[in-house]
This record gives sequence, C-alpha cells and structure tokens, in this order.
Amino acid sequence: MTSTPLTGPHDLVEAAGHPHGGGNMKPHYDDRLANEDLAPLRKQKWSSYNIFAFWMSDVHSVGGYVTAGSLFALGLQSWQVLVALIAGIVIVQVFANLVAKPSQKTGVPYPVINRVVFGIRGANIPAIIRGLIAIAWYGVQTFLAAESLNIVFLKFIPGSAALLDVSFAGLSALGWISYAILWTAQFLLFWNGMEVIRRFIDWAGPAVYLVMIVLAVYLVSQAGIENISFTLSTTQLDFWASIPVMFAAIALVVSYFSGPMLNFGDFARYGKSFAAVKKGNFWGLPINFLFFSLLTVITASATVPVFGDLITDPIATVERIDTPFAILLGGLTFVTATVGINIVANFISPAFDFSNVAPKKISWRAGGMIAAVGSTFLMPWNWYSNSDAIHYSLGVLGALIGPLFGILIAGYYFAARQRVNVDAMFTMDAAGPYWYRNGFNPNAVKAVIAAGVPTVAIAIFPKLFADLGMFDVSAVSDYSWFIGCALGLVLFLLFERLDPRVPTFDGETEGISDGTTDAVEAPAEADALVLARTAADATDAPSGAPSPQRAPGVAGGREALA
Repeated sequence: MTSTPLTGPHDLVEAAGHPHGGGNMKPHYDDRLANEDLAPLRKQKWSSYNIFAFWMSDVHSVGGYVTAGSLFALGLQSWQVLVALIAGIVIVQVFANLVAKPSQKTGVPYPVINRVVFGIRGANIPAIIRGLIAIAWYGVQTFLAAESLNIVFLKFIPGSAALLDVSFAGLSALGWISYAILWTAQFLLFWNGMEVIRRFIDWAGPAVYLVMIVLAVYLVSQAGIENISFTLSTTQLDFWASIPVMFAAIALVVSYFSGPMLNFGDFARYGKSFAAVKKGNFWGLPINFLFFSLLTVITASATVPVFGDLITDPIATVERIDTPFAILLGGLTFVTATVGINIVANFISPAFDFSNVAPKKISWRAGGMIAAVGSTFLMPWNWYSNSDAIHYSLGVLGALIGPLFGILIAGYYFAARQRVNVDAMFTMDAAGPYWYRNGFNPNAVKAVIAAGVPTVAIAIFPKLFADLGMFDVSAVSDYSWFIGCALGLVLFLLFERLDPRVPTFDGETEGISDGTTDAVEAPAEADALVLARTAADATDAPSGAPSPQRAPGVAGGREALA
C-alpha cells in the first residue's frame, strides 16, 4: 500500500475549487484511490438555495423547454398534463433524495460511494458508464449553445453569413467559431472550481427565469391573453386512450432527469445537511419545474397568434421576433442556460468519474478536460440530428442508468443499512471490508449484467422491430429506466440474500457514517481545532505512519470531536 502525506493548511492544493485542505486526506489513504477531490469534505456549506439553483440550471435549457412543451402537445387535456408533470417530477424528487443521502452523509462523490456496493475497483464500472454518457451529451449541449450564438453573430455581424459557406468536418466555419467560444467559456468556468460553478448556477437560474418571463409577457401582449391556451395539440384523446399517454409522459419526465439524478451525489455531498438538500430538491424540482412548464406553454401558445405557427424551440422563437435587442438578450440567455445544464449534468460527473479511475494521475480538473476534449472528437453535430444514431449508441448506455440506480439504492439502504465505513473506501488492503473479491463485489457485477442485458434489449429492439416493419411495441421502451431500476434493485438484493457480501458494521461506531441518525453540526471552533490537530499530526507523524485514533462517528465527511 502506498500512502499520501496528510494535507495541512500550508498546502496549495485546491479540492475541486475548495480552499486548500478541503478534501480530508489522511495518511493511510491509498493514493490509487484518493486525492484532494475524492476524499471526504472537511466542510459542507451548500444551502438549500444552492441545491435549488442547481435544479434551475438543469431545467432551464433548450431541451427542458422542448420537453415541457411537448407534454402539452400529446393530445391530453390540461389537467392530465398537470397530473403527469407533478407525478413525474415528484418521482424524480424522491429518487434524487435517495441518491443524495449516502454522498451527503459521507461527503464523497457518486463514484466513491459506489465502492461500498461495487467494491473498491468495481466502482469504476458505474463511473465509466456515466462518464461516457456525459461526454456524448456534453458535446451535444455545447453544439446547441453554439447554434444560439450563431444567431447573435448573424444578426449583428452580417458578414459572418459568408462563414456558413465554408465547412470542415461537417460544421461550418461560423459553427466552429461559436463552438470554440462556448467550449473555452465552459473550460474557464470549470477550471476555476466548484465554488465558482456554484456562484454561476446561483446567478444563471434566476437570470434565465427573468428573460423567460419577459419573453412570455411580450408575446402574450402581442397575442392577447384571450388567445392563450394550455392545450397545444390539434387532436384530443378520449379518457381511456389518454391513460397510456399520461403514463408515457410521466416516464418521459423521469427519463429526462435520469442522468443528473444518478450522479446527484456529486452535488449533494456539498450540502450542509441532508435536510437542506431535501428542501432544495423540493423547491428545485416540483415547484420550479411546474412553474417553468407553465411559462413554457404560455410562451409556445402565444407563438401561434403572433407568428402563425406553433414554435416549441425558444431559439427559433427569439429569432422570429427579429428585434436586435431581443435576439441579443434571448440568444445570450439560452447560451447561459445551456452552459448551466452542461456544467452541472455533463462536466462535473465525468470529472469525478474519470478521476476515480486513477486518482493519482487524473485530478478532478483533468477528468473534466477528458470529457471536454473527447466530446469534440465525437463531432456531435454530425450525429445529433440522426435519431437512429442517438438511439443505437447512447440508447445502450442510457439504458444502464436505471440498473445502476437500483443497485446503488439496494446496496446502501438495504444491504449496508445506511452504515458506511468511510475510511475503508480509501484502502487497497485485501482485508478491507470493501475489497470483496479482487476489489469487485460479484453480486453487483452480476446484477449489472443480469439487469442491464434485458433493459438494453427493451430500449433497443422494439424500435428495430418497428423499423423493419415487423411489429410495433416501441411504447415499452419509454419505461426502460423503471424496468432497469426495478431489476437492478431486486436482483442485487436476491444475490446478496443468497451470498451476503456488503458489511453492515453492526455494533461498531468508530469511523462509521450512519445514515439513520442525524449528525450534530460541529461549531466553527471545532472545525478550527480539527485543522489544528491535523496540521500537528502532519508535523509529528512520519510519511506513511498510521493515523492516530480519532473520535468515533464520521458523518458528512467530518470527524466529530470527542
């Protein structure tokens, strides 16, 4: 086992944008498993508003706008759409709370908490799958933001239209310029760390809301409030025919949020308490999403009398207004919105995921840059418009999100009974509780395969059969996340019942994070004392020496004082 020197106040290392020493590195943590970014946080400071702002950034995007608006165009009555929206987003809220708790209680990101369930090495399985999905969608979102920026260039610099006639690798010269600008802006935002990202999303969500409200008020004033309808569909289904459509709408809402929901622990770990995280989820999901959806349908409905066509794309809506100020404000707003969702959903996740693969060589920043560079090489503009390419490539990876979610929930809440030995997640000792078999929990690996194969089949083959003209059962694909989640949870619990692997540490308190109890917030003076003791330990103990005994009860990434 190799060891890393204890981080003291004198160090210049920043843990994912936190002040030096933000990651609670200990001398016995193996550097093949730990760095300043993956280690439990010393301080967790995010309030419920910060979590609320996170979800605002995730909802306020072109994709979120189109998704919400599409529900009103399915042939459902307004009250049915409202029920579907509320049901879907409440399901997301419940699941987000479930995945948040283990990371908030231990202070570690999503890939690290998976070591409890998958094993020290096996945790790289969910990390790599989630990271690959994020890489692909990072490029797509950057491309969509670049499309918004193109509109601004074309309006204010007419000569830039000539750049549309020159292309390279399938993208116009103007597209490359806009893409490069957005890529660099996101890089700079990310490189400055998690604290700067927090400030950005705290500001971006409300800013997008303000512009959306202004846009809605303007269009309604032009259309006349009597011409606003909450039903955008030209056809109406009868009650019984609408039932399966309602369920499909609920599934669509959950599926849309499934990616950031899976790795929500990457953000929940910063919450100052689990109660604060739950409060932020309440305001950021059901309340925020419902208001945003209503704002969306009002705006889309107003486009019919104003422009003569139903426009569900906000970028196209702003472009049709054809007022320089509106185009500038709207274009930059949707650029901001897309950057926001890209950072929270597709940059932070692979940053932690890839760092988890090789912490000694890949820092949090390096992991994020792997995603950013890799996404460009995928050239998303060439395949984004091809629904088959998305379905048969990302569909395979996306179908695995459900099983991974189910396995994590089963492992933490049922198998481990919410009890985690925090330090044991950072040791390569073969006698460690999370070493299992060569670093892999065979039950988790078997569950991924047993749940993943049928879920991928459900996501892929119905469309293939329909495309071949055989038979159409593609509706079942809408529920692949739910099916995968249920299969992952049930199969993992079955394997654990037949061959128990995950430890529960019954009767132990030393170094155990117990999610069934509420930790008492340590006062500021206590935090200072912890830092002082840590610095003293670093001075007195030789490199590689075992750590001194600590007070029991590691919770939220901080050690309680005796």
